[in-house]
Amino acid sequence: QAQLVESGGGLVQSGDSLRLSCAASVRASTEYTMAWFRQAPGMDREFVAAIVFSDGRRVYADSMKTRLTISREIAKDTSYLEIVNLKPEDTAVYYCAGRTDALLYRVPAFYDHWGQGTQVTVSS
Repeated sequence: QAQLVESGGGLVQSGDSLRLSCAASVRASTEYTMAWFRQAPGMDREFVAAIVFSDGRRVYADSMKTRLTISREIAKDTSYLEIVNLKPEDTAVYYCAGRTDALLYRVPAFYDHWGQGTQVTVSS
């Protein structure tokens, strides 16, 4: 079972940028897809972005795609999610998720591995 560990969350101000990291305990350079979801209090878990490690294909949530960049560092089995121009409505726990193939899904149930989450709070 792969272990995923997120880092990089915290308290930021509206308009700031943030980069989250997710390190995997598996060799993600082969068939592995890593995604980011977020969940605000009382809300469903929401898709943010996903990337295939082997070829870099990526997909973003339509509502946020102009403010997002997802990338991966193959040698470190790590993905990064950069969010610019943060808004108070971006406040949520951000989760990293993974699956051992090269398919991009936006649905949380299709991911087998999950991190513990990292809190992002954006003050106005």
